[in-house]
Amino acid sequence: MTRYDVIVVGGGHAGVEAALAASRMGSSVALVTIDARSVARMSCNPAIGGLAKGHLVREIDALGGEMGLAADATGIQFKMLNRSKGRAVWSPRAQIDKKRYERHMQQLVQGRPNLHILEAEGKKVLLRGQTTEGLLLDDRTVIKARSIVLTCGTFLNGLIHIGRRKIRAGRMGEEASDGITESLISLGFVAGRLKTGTPPRLKKDSINWTRLNEVKGDPDPRPFSFRTLEFSPPDEPCHITFTCEKTHDIIRSHLHESPMYAGEIRGMGPRYCPSIEDKVVRFSEKPSHQLFLEPEWSGSDQIYTNGFSTSLPEDVQLKALRTVRGLEDVSFYRPGYAIEYDFFPPSQVKSSLESKDISGLFFAGQINGTSGYEEAAAQGLLAGINASLSLDERDPVILGRNEAYIGVLIDDLVTKDTSEPYRMFTARAEHRLLLRHTNADRRLAHIGHRIGLLSNGTYRSIQEKIKVIDALITQLFSSSCTFQNASADLPGFQVSAPNRSSVSLGSLLKRPEISIRQLLNLGLFSVDFDGHPSIVIRDILDESETTIKYKGYIDRQNRLIERLARNESTPIPDAFDYAATKALSLEAREKLSRVRPETLGQASRISGVSPSDVAALSVLLST
Repeated sequence: MTRYDVIVVGGGHAGVEAALAASRMGSSVALVTIDARSVARMSCNPAIGGLAKGHLVREIDALGGEMGLAADATGIQFKMLNRSKGRAVWSPRAQIDKKRYERHMQQLVQGRPNLHILEAEGKKVLLRGQTTEGLLLDDRTVIKARSIVLTCGTFLNGLIHIGRRKIRAGRMGEEASDGITESLISLGFVAGRLKTGTPPRLKKDSINWTRLNEVKGDPDPRPFSFRTLEFSPPDEPCHITFTCEKTHDIIRSHLHESPMYAGEIRGMGPRYCPSIEDKVVRFSEKPSHQLFLEPEWSGSDQIYTNGFSTSLPEDVQLKALRTVRGLEDVSFYRPGYAIEYDFFPPSQVKSSLESKDISGLFFAGQINGTSGYEEAAAQGLLAGINASLSLDERDPVILGRNEAYIGVLIDDLVTKDTSEPYRMFTARAEHRLLLRHTNADRRLAHIGHRIGLLSNGTYRSIQEKIKVIDALITQLFSSSCTFQNASADLPGFQVSAPNRSSVSLGSLLKRPEISIRQLLNLGLFSVDFDGHPSIVIRDILDESETTIKYKGYIDRQNRLIERLARNESTPIPDAFDYAATKALSLEAREKLSRVRPETLGQASRISGVSPSDVAALSVLLST
């Protein structure tokens, strides 16, 4: 019988981050995976980041996780999304070489001296009382550990659908896993069923590229990681085309063959990443839908059809795609498919991602009802950190909604009903002006350093950068120029009835038409960048400008957070008897008893709990 500190079950994005974090914090870790060759596999789209997801990757990096560094090392095109909107919601995204990404992560995992890959299938969680003791493997071997992190992805009783054809698998070509679901249900957990899907992979040489619109990355690409100081990635193009009415007619005429529409799939799919069948039905007024053709690795002969997720029969998929401009003679490497899998509604876990009922058992990734690599990696990182901390009975890392998108993600999972795969959006973060992807290091690096995931050198560099930003902001508000000079030197500057002869540079910079680089180029201020690399200098200027332009809004949000702080930190005893509390509405009693919120702040965000319920609960907790 072998003993570890932490067992991680599943080798996807959540599992890799969990295993690396726990091992880097000094824990001995077993990573249990059915196939060691599939560790960190990008099973769906060949991209990392995107709207709000890019924020998650930057936060993972600021805490000392690996996804951002791996994306920088293996990306083939980088782009900043949402530039037409405010800077707070700009989001980095990268096309990734999937093969290199896998190799990068696998080499890290294999190179950790206290991290062991066990090629096996977990079957049963073993307990001593209400505390985790170990894991039973498929060969009847028992491995012991005080902490277990379940990151099983889509593998728990996974079932692939292609038309009426069904394949028992966790992913195409990979075996499904049984036993864990049944084990957890026997321990009193509630399970559910969700569905996700993936589009066809096309043969590159069967596509008429001359008929497609080419899309390049940014000319000044930004890395994900604050630790990436040299950055000159390739810029391999993607391409855009569109479906047409003929495409939609074919899909409509075969809807009865789609397992989702034929009632053969019980699990709910992701609303914000709909299949092409759903798009045609739900948006019937639209004459076309965009398809984004992405290379799956550098020089790839396999093309990912972003926007055409489907579970229609293979021949129907092919017939429909051949009506699309540029795809008239297209052929498949493999068709698209839907997959159903088991998950465990995350109201059963705490904000630390530890089970509310079983000590030492953590859940992360799609087993919690999320979708996406980034959401999984963020949860895996926190679960791995907290699994390691729990061994020494140290306080877990719990991030607030005002501290990180990761905090929003986990709080939403814990307090809100999960009826469909959860996907992060900037709109979910009420404090998003504070949670910019550019200041993730300021918000979170101190935590990564405290728990040992960021080195002293890295943390010192981040602190030095923040110090320069703060000094520059102070300098801009203490320096001034005359309105006359501003009008003469700054193109587009509009004087709006000034009552003063001069204005501070900080006040000037609040104006949308003025940029910090204009002021610097005019010699209106100077700054000692103290040998910082050019990539860091760019970050210093951009973050200083953003902080100044948003200053009024930021101050307002900070005041709001201060007012809400009392509720947010008021603990609720785990044994609180909601059912016997007549001051609460019937719906609130039922919802609070099921979710068992840890704080009054969490209780206030549970669907069905009204402000009057929160007020009554506040009075009861204070007596």
